[in-house]
Amino acid sequence: AGDPSGLYDMRPNLVIEAASVSKRFGNRLAVDRLDLRIPGGVCFGLLGPNGAGKTTALRMIYGVSRPSSGAIRVFGIDIARDPRAVRSRLGVTLQQNVLIEALSPEENLRVFGRYHLLREPELSRRISEVIDFLELKSYVKSPVQQLSGGFQRRLAIALALMNRPELLILDEPTTGLD
Repeated sequence: AGDPSGLYDMRPNLVIEAASVSKRFGNRLAVDRLDLRIPGGVCFGLLGPNGAGKTTALRMIYGVSRPSSGAIRVFGIDIARDPRAVRSRLGVTLQQNVLIEALSPEENLRVFGRYHLLREPELSRRISEVIDFLELKSYVKSPVQQLSGGFQRRLAIALALMNRPELLILDEPTTGLD
Protein backbone atom coordinates (compact mmCIF):
# COMPACT_ATOMS: atom_id res chain seq x y z
CA ALA A 1 0.00 0.00 0.00
CA GLY A 2 2.13 3.11 0.60
CA ASP A 3 1.68 6.55 1.97
CA PRO A 4 -1.23 8.24 0.14
CA SER A 5 0.19 11.67 0.99
CA GLY A 6 3.33 10.88 -0.99
CA LEU A 7 5.51 11.57 2.05
CA TYR A 8 7.77 8.85 3.34
CA ASP A 9 7.92 7.75 6.95
CA MET A 10 11.50 8.51 8.04
CA ARG A 11 11.55 5.71 10.64
CA PRO A 12 13.71 2.71 9.85
CA ASN A 13 11.92 -0.36 8.53
CA LEU A 14 10.95 -1.93 11.86
CA VAL A 15 10.84 -5.70 12.15
CA ILE A 16 9.75 -5.64 15.81
CA GLU A 17 7.92 -2.87 17.59
CA ALA A 18 6.75 -3.27 21.17
CA ALA A 19 4.87 -0.42 22.82
CA SER A 20 4.54 -0.36 26.61
CA VAL A 21 4.25 -4.16 26.82
CA SER A 22 3.72 -5.72 30.22
CA LYS A 23 3.08 -9.29 31.28
CA ARG A 24 1.71 -10.43 34.59
CA PHE A 25 1.42 -13.94 35.99
CA GLY A 26 -1.02 -13.44 38.84
CA ASN A 27 0.57 -10.87 41.15
CA ARG A 28 4.03 -11.31 39.60
CA LEU A 29 5.10 -8.72 37.03
CA ALA A 30 7.40 -10.52 34.57
CA VAL A 31 7.75 -7.75 31.95
CA ASP A 32 7.17 -4.11 32.86
CA ARG A 33 6.33 -1.61 30.07
CA LEU A 34 8.81 -2.92 27.51
CA ASP A 35 9.40 -0.57 24.56
CA LEU A 36 11.41 -1.96 21.62
CA ARG A 37 12.03 -0.72 18.10
CA ILE A 38 14.21 -3.15 16.18
CA PRO A 39 14.93 -2.42 12.51
CA GLY A 40 15.68 -5.07 9.93
CA GLY A 41 19.24 -6.13 9.24
CA VAL A 42 20.53 -6.07 12.81
CA CYS A 43 21.47 -8.62 15.41
CA PHE A 44 19.78 -7.67 18.67
CA GLY A 45 20.17 -9.28 22.08
CA LEU A 46 18.16 -9.13 25.28
CA LEU A 47 20.53 -9.34 28.22
CA GLY A 48 19.76 -9.65 31.89
CA PRO A 49 19.89 -11.93 34.89
CA ASN A 50 17.86 -15.11 35.25
CA GLY A 51 14.21 -14.28 35.87
CA ALA A 52 14.43 -10.82 34.29
CA GLY A 53 11.67 -11.58 31.75
CA LYS A 54 13.75 -12.17 28.61
CA THR A 55 12.06 -15.45 27.63
CA THR A 56 8.64 -14.04 28.49
CA ALA A 57 9.31 -11.05 26.21
CA LEU A 58 10.41 -13.35 23.38
CA ARG A 59 7.34 -15.58 23.84
CA MET A 60 5.13 -12.50 23.41
CA ILE A 61 7.07 -11.41 20.32
CA TYR A 62 6.64 -14.77 18.59
CA GLY A 63 3.02 -15.00 19.64
CA VAL A 64 2.68 -17.88 22.08
CA SER A 65 1.95 -15.62 25.05
CA ARG A 66 -0.25 -12.52 24.99
CA PRO A 67 0.80 -9.33 26.74
CA SER A 68 -1.27 -8.26 29.74
CA SER A 69 -1.07 -4.76 28.29
CA GLY A 70 0.59 -2.96 25.42
CA ALA A 71 0.98 -3.98 21.77
CA ILE A 72 3.52 -5.84 19.66
CA ARG A 73 3.93 -5.59 15.90
CA VAL A 74 6.21 -7.92 13.95
CA PHE A 75 6.74 -7.08 10.26
CA GLY A 76 4.11 -4.39 10.85
CA ILE A 77 1.53 -7.03 11.82
CA ASP A 78 -0.20 -6.96 15.20
CA ILE A 79 0.87 -10.33 16.65
CA ALA A 80 -2.33 -10.55 18.74
CA ARG A 81 -4.53 -10.15 15.64
CA ASP A 82 -2.69 -12.38 13.15
CA PRO A 83 -0.14 -14.64 14.85
CA ARG A 84 -0.11 -17.17 11.99
CA ALA A 85 0.95 -14.54 9.46
CA VAL A 86 3.87 -13.63 11.72
CA ARG A 87 4.88 -17.18 12.70
CA SER A 88 5.11 -18.29 9.08
CA ARG A 89 7.95 -15.78 8.66
CA LEU A 90 9.83 -16.70 11.86
CA GLY A 91 12.39 -19.25 12.90
CA VAL A 92 12.44 -19.88 16.65
CA THR A 93 14.88 -21.84 18.79
CA LEU A 94 13.52 -22.30 22.29
CA GLN A 95 15.51 -22.27 25.51
CA GLN A 96 14.95 -26.04 25.78
CA ASN A 97 15.41 -28.20 22.67
CA VAL A 98 12.18 -29.61 21.25
CA LEU A 99 13.34 -32.64 19.29
CA ILE A 100 11.86 -36.03 18.52
CA GLU A 101 14.55 -38.08 20.24
CA ALA A 102 13.75 -41.46 18.62
CA LEU A 103 14.19 -39.96 15.13
CA SER A 104 17.41 -39.00 13.36
CA PRO A 105 18.36 -35.38 12.66
CA GLU A 106 17.36 -35.90 9.02
CA GLU A 107 13.94 -37.26 10.05
CA ASN A 108 13.43 -34.37 12.52
CA LEU A 109 14.22 -31.90 9.75
CA ARG A 110 11.84 -33.68 7.36
CA VAL A 111 8.98 -33.56 9.91
CA PHE A 112 9.63 -29.88 10.64
CA GLY A 113 9.98 -29.00 6.96
CA ARG A 114 6.59 -30.57 6.26
CA TYR A 115 5.15 -28.54 9.14
CA HIS A 116 6.28 -25.50 7.12
CA LEU A 117 4.64 -26.98 4.00
CA LEU A 118 7.93 -27.64 2.20
CA ARG A 119 7.52 -30.22 -0.59
CA GLU A 120 9.97 -32.32 -2.57
CA PRO A 121 12.45 -31.66 -4.07
CA GLU A 122 12.81 -28.39 -2.10
CA LEU A 123 12.41 -30.25 1.22
CA SER A 124 15.38 -32.57 0.59
CA ARG A 125 17.46 -29.69 -0.79
CA ARG A 126 16.78 -27.59 2.31
CA ILE A 127 17.57 -30.49 4.67
CA SER A 128 20.91 -30.95 2.93
CA GLU A 129 21.68 -27.21 3.17
CA VAL A 130 21.05 -26.91 6.91
CA ILE A 131 22.85 -30.19 7.67
CA ASP A 132 25.91 -28.90 5.81
CA PHE A 133 25.66 -25.42 7.35
CA LEU A 134 25.51 -26.73 10.92
CA GLU A 135 28.00 -29.57 10.31
CA LEU A 136 25.60 -32.38 11.22
CA LYS A 137 26.49 -34.69 8.33
CA SER A 138 28.34 -37.26 10.49
CA TYR A 139 25.25 -37.72 12.68
CA VAL A 140 22.47 -37.39 10.12
CA LYS A 141 21.21 -41.00 10.53
CA SER A 142 21.80 -41.42 14.30
CA PRO A 143 18.88 -41.20 16.73
CA VAL A 144 18.80 -37.76 18.35
CA GLN A 145 18.95 -39.35 21.81
CA GLN A 146 22.49 -40.56 20.97
CA LEU A 147 23.76 -37.07 20.05
CA SER A 148 25.72 -34.88 22.45
CA GLY A 149 23.98 -31.84 23.88
CA GLY A 150 25.94 -29.60 21.51
CA PHE A 151 24.82 -31.51 18.42
CA GLN A 152 21.24 -31.55 19.68
CA ARG A 153 21.48 -27.76 20.00
CA ARG A 154 22.81 -27.48 16.45
CA LEU A 155 19.84 -29.54 15.29
CA ALA A 156 17.43 -27.25 17.15
CA ILE A 157 18.95 -24.28 15.29
CA ALA A 158 18.71 -26.21 12.00
CA LEU A 159 14.98 -26.72 12.62
CA ALA A 160 14.56 -22.96 13.09
CA LEU A 161 16.26 -22.35 9.72
CA MET A 162 14.19 -24.83 7.68
CA ASN A 163 11.62 -22.29 6.42
CA ARG A 164 14.23 -19.64 5.48
CA PRO A 165 12.88 -17.28 8.14
CA GLU A 166 12.93 -13.52 7.74
CA LEU A 167 13.42 -13.22 11.51
CA LEU A 168 15.33 -15.70 13.65
CA ILE A 169 14.57 -15.68 17.38
CA LEU A 170 17.05 -17.60 19.51
CA ASP A 171 16.39 -18.06 23.22
CA GLU A 172 19.68 -18.97 24.99
CA PRO A 173 21.21 -19.93 21.64
CA THR A 174 24.71 -20.77 22.82
CA THR A 175 23.72 -23.19 25.59
CA GLY A 176 25.67 -26.38 24.94
CA LEU A 177 27.38 -25.15 21.77
CA ASP A 178 31.11 -25.24 21.10
